[in-house]
Amino acid sequence: MSATSTSNDALLLRQAVNLAHANRLQGGRPFGAVIARRGVLLASGVNEIHTHNDPSAHAEMQALRTATTARQNPSLAGCTVYASGHPCPMCLAALVMAGAERVVFAFDNQDAEPYGLSSEASYQRLRLSLAPPPLPIERVDTGIAAAQLYGDAPWPDAPRV
Repeated sequence: MSATSTSNDALLLRQAVNLAHANRLQGGRPFGAVIARRGVLLASGVNEIHTHNDPSAHAEMQALRTATTARQNPSLAGCTVYASGHPCPMCLAALVMAGAERVVFAFDNQDAEPYGLSSEASYQRLRLSLAPPPLPIERVDTGIAAAQLYGDAPWPDAPRV
């Protein structure tokens, strides 16, 4: 992977994390996702379970719906999905079925567990293993701590009072 692609990954992933933070501030769950092709943003989404009363309205699913509708094509071939958290089994399955090229995420299930936001139990209940993963999936550091997104630690861009 080139330095440019790594730099773009960090920027796009930070955008997903920023969306997750904004969604949390608006009363939603702290999850955001963006979909890009060759570094160009195609779509974004946040977890909207609370507004739609739809258990499938996860950030990755919302971004997938927006991207495939805009492209008028159900395929995410050549696309990278940037997710604030490790995708749950439903989201990961949908991304695999849509042909996403890879997933880049900021926080894993161990990070989310102390805040009651881990999807690890779903993987276990469905008897699913991520070894080997069904598509390339990589964790990238955004410089944001889990406690800043999921907990009460101050957000790094917040003005000091």
